[in-house]
Amino acid sequence: RVEPGDVLKVEKLAGEAGSTLTFDDVLLVGEGAAQTIGKPAVDGAAVSATVLEQVRGEKVLILKKRRRKHYRRRGGHRQDLTVVHIAEIADGAGNRSAAPARVAGAAAPAAAAESEE
Repeated sequence: RVEPGDVLKVEKLAGEAGSTLTFDDVLLVGEGAAQTIGKPAVDGAAVSATVLEQVRGEKVLILKKRRRKHYRRRGGHRQDLTVVHIAEIADGAGNRSAAPARVAGAAAPAAAAESEE
């Protein structure tokens, strides 16, 4: 479930920071009683998002051991992730809900807390 203005980490998608992506395979659109369920996808519905950055996830350790054989191996894996900002959701019926516009002079809440310290 996403709403305009959400910031998500998803599996790596092609695109540089600042580029726009469109997701056309939308399974459900709406809220409450005004939901539209696709079969399998909602026709005309799309979610547009902006790529913020390409990052790597936390390391997951993989351990292999064979008992009594002095065999131990340790490996790791870091998943490539894309951080996206959901800009707009179109429901397929011509209705669009967009992220609220940010005021140019307003600082982000995290940045304001850091500057006070």
